[in-house]
Amino acid sequence: MIYNFALIGAAGYIAPRHLRAIKENGQNLVSALDVSDSVGIIDSYFPDASFFTEFERFDRHTEMLRRAGEESRVHYVSICSPNYLHDAHIRFALRENAHAICEKPLVLNPWNAEALQVIEGETDKKVNTILQLRLHPSIIELKKKIESAKNNQTYDIELVYITPRGKWYNYSWKGDILKSGGVATNIGIHFFDMLIWIFGDVKNSILHISEYNKAAGLLELEKANVKWFLSIDREDLPSDLPPEKAKTFRSIKVDGEEFEFSQGFADLHTMSYKEILAGNGFGIRDAYPSLEAAFMIRQAEAVGLKGEYHPILLNVK
Repeated sequence: MIYNFALIGAAGYIAPRHLRAIKENGQNLVSALDVSDSVGIIDSYFPDASFFTEFERFDRHTEMLRRAGEESRVHYVSICSPNYLHDAHIRFALRENAHAICEKPLVLNPWNAEALQVIEGETDKKVNTILQLRLHPSIIELKKKIESAKNNQTYDIELVYITPRGKWYNYSWKGDILKSGGVATNIGIHFFDMLIWIFGDVKNSILHISEYNKAAGLLELEKANVKWFLSIDREDLPSDLPPEKAKTFRSIKVDGEEFEFSQGFADLHTMSYKEILAGNGFGIRDAYPSLEAAFMIRQAEAVGLKGEYHPILLNVK
């Protein structure tokens, strides 16, 4: 069956992955919204989609489509807007009798997720979120390996993710912790979700450093101690990276052994949409543990280099 989609945040960084996922799953985009009109990317996928720069006009158009009947109405709203607007845009989708597909983080605060769960329960629609690492073949295999292990081992995990951003980042909503949740939330939450999904719930969280462009800490999970470091600072990239890999660096070590998962990212949004359309999308309850972990990190005070911390911190400027 072909469903109608609306997209909020069409000019954003992540929107092309959603446009591609809608197209590759044989679905139809009928409208899109962004305060910026730099959305020529839409022509590559859905040139006939209506476009709005004002939410009020987009809202009115969506309501008009709903009143026009089942064939015309919006069935799914894909949300790629700034993090602090996710809550409002999910509510909009549910009011318009549509399912929501929201980029991570689903919301910024645990109580927002709890309130959405109540509202979702009053409808027959679902709030879906993109937790694409759970669909990565290598990560699925790691989860199976951990679950099949017959010991009660506590694994030692070291996570590094360095994805440099220019000066623009701090002048955008992403540089405002009240709007993005800060570095740990904005670029780290999908890793937190993946690790919690594999190694169990958070038992304790310690924050070692917290700056506008990097953060590091320790998450004690049921089956692992995770030393993590996240950065958007180019100076933190390893100096020995080959030129073709000098734009980003991600590494996960499990008991000192590098876990390879650098391949296979390209199609994960398309796979996520396929599962959502089949009724198997990840919902609010799935997203909640990592939302809570990110919130705890955001509220914590950094203790400095005390206790168990990521070894990379010895070389961080």
